[in-house]
Amino acid sequence: MCPERLRVAVYGAVQGVGFRPFVYRLATGLGLVGWIHNSAQGVVVEVEGTRSQLDHFCHQLQSERPPLSQIERIEPTWLAPVGDAVFEIRPSTTGTKTAMVLPDIATCSDCLAEIVNPTNRRYRYPFTNCTNCGPRFSLTEAIPYDRANTTMRHFTMCPRCQTEYVNPGDRRFHAQPNACPECGPHVELWSPAGTVLASTDSALQAAAAAIRQGKIVAIKGLGGFHLLVDARNELAVRRLRQAKQRQAKPFALLYPSLAAITAQCDVSELEAQVLRSPAAPIVLLKRRLPADSTACPSYPAPAVAPNTPYLGIMLPYTPLHHILLADLGFPVVATSGNLADEPICTTADTALQRLGSVADVFLMHNRAIAHPVDDSVARVLAERVT
Repeated sequence: MCPERLRVAVYGAVQGVGFRPFVYRLATGLGLVGWIHNSAQGVVVEVEGTRSQLDHFCHQLQSERPPLSQIERIEPTWLAPVGDAVFEIRPSTTGTKTAMVLPDIATCSDCLAEIVNPTNRRYRYPFTNCTNCGPRFSLTEAIPYDRANTTMRHFTMCPRCQTEYVNPGDRRFHAQPNACPECGPHVELWSPAGTVLASTDSALQAAAAAIRQGKIVAIKGLGGFHLLVDARNELAVRRLRQAKQRQAKPFALLYPSLAAITAQCDVSELEAQVLRSPAAPIVLLKRRLPADSTACPSYPAPAVAPNTPYLGIMLPYTPLHHILLADLGFPVVATSGNLADEPICTTADTALQRLGSVADVFLMHNRAIAHPVDDSVARVLAERVT
């Protein structure tokens, strides 16, 4: 049968979700040749093969697309065959920028399994990610979504990360923030004066120790700084309230696991799904108060959320938070790193300047934040998420 060629322009949230690797595997699996690249509007694909192969390609493009992708529309155009030898991912093109980049995505189960595995090279590495999870919007400086257009451009991949990046069978195939302890960002613990107190894993352990001691720890996350304290420590929570000039508004809580949440709150199946979703929002949950609070020291202190039966709770959504909360094993207050009526801090300089009199120590990292991102809040009412 004579080959035919099809050009497909795909619009929507198709960058930063593993769409190009998906199309690569789909096309090569069907025996098609051609190419795909990111554009300023979405992705563009040209595939060449028999009409039957192309029909299968078009069907599977939509039915088997990456779960995080969102296709708004597809524009197909039939072209004359050109006789490509292979299918390849080509460099991105520029133009009028209309492409969507997804929000940052909570750590996937595969990456989580790596950071808790002592034999894995990413064991306890707080910037582990793949095409299915990790930072997106917060580090994207320009469209198309390529490493050169993100704050990860300052980190050159080591040979092993580069091998993952170019391997079609690897889940880090074209994962733009790909990194490891050898070549990627790292954390440091700083004093309010900017003195480095500890680096890498020692910094994580020291930050956990400071929280256990009742100290206020400012942590640089994906889209800005959080202020963390032991949620069980009434004095520490009150001190944070005074420092943030926040008299009564409830604080958000970060719990180490869903099991820890269900032990203290009523959690429906839908609420559990929202907590574990890729967006990982703060979810308002009704707490179960113990008959004798003094007999339950693991419960959040009264100053966390006074005069309300609800708690705003989230699960760890980055490897850094997973590592820290696994070390602690108890809930922490995780409130935005700013004072009243001030924007959230995103750089080390502004954090030290604005929060130097609030935080006892700072857990910093050297990956720049392109866009500030605050935590979203969700609530389930009548089996609907609002």
